[in-house]
Amino acid sequence: MRRRRSDAELLAASSEDPEAFGEFYDRHVADVLAFFHRRVFDAELVLDLTAETFAGALASVRRFSVGEGEPRAWLFAIARHKLADAIRLRRVEDEMRRRLAMEPVVLDDEGLAIIERLAARGLLEFVKGLPDPQREAIVAHYVDGRPYEEIAAELQLSESVVRKRVSRGLRALRRAIMGRAGS
Repeated sequence: MRRRRSDAELLAASSEDPEAFGEFYDRHVADVLAFFHRRVFDAELVLDLTAETFAGALASVRRFSVGEGEPRAWLFAIARHKLADAIRLRRVEDEMRRRLAMEPVVLDDEGLAIIERLAARGLLEFVKGLPDPQREAIVAHYVDGRPYEEIAAELQLSESVVRKRVSRGLRALRRAIMGRAGS
C-alpha cells in the first residue's frame, strides 16, 4: 500500500509528475470552492476564481519552498490575491489560464450543482465540529428551513434559547472558517 504523500511532497513532485499536482488539486478544490462561494455567491465567478487560483499555483509551483510556509496557506494566499484582484479589476483576470493554454470552463446546471455540493461539503466539515445543541439548531433552521418557534417547541426550549444556539454556532463557524482559511 502506498503512503499518502504530504502536500509539500506533492508540490515538490509536480514539476516532474503532473498527477502529483492533480492529487494536490483534488485534496483542496472543495475547500477553495467553499472559500470563494462564501465570499462572492456567484457560481460562475466561484469557478473562475478557483480555476485561476489553481492555474496560478501550478504556474508558480517551482518557486514554492516548504521553508516559506505550509502548502495550504500558500494556496489560500494565492486565492486571497485572486479575489482581491477580481474585486479591484471588477473581473477575474485569466492570465494564468491563458498562459497555460487552459480552456475556460463553461458552466451548465450540472456544474452549478457540483459547485454547490463541494462548497457544502467544505462547510459541513465545520458544522460537524460544533457542539450538538448548536449544530442541531443550525441544521434545523438553515438546512431544514424550520422557524425558530417550531424548533423551540420540539426541543421544549424558549425561542430565545434556540436563537442563541444558532447565533453562537454561527459565530463558532465563522471563527473556524476564518482560522482555517488563514492557516
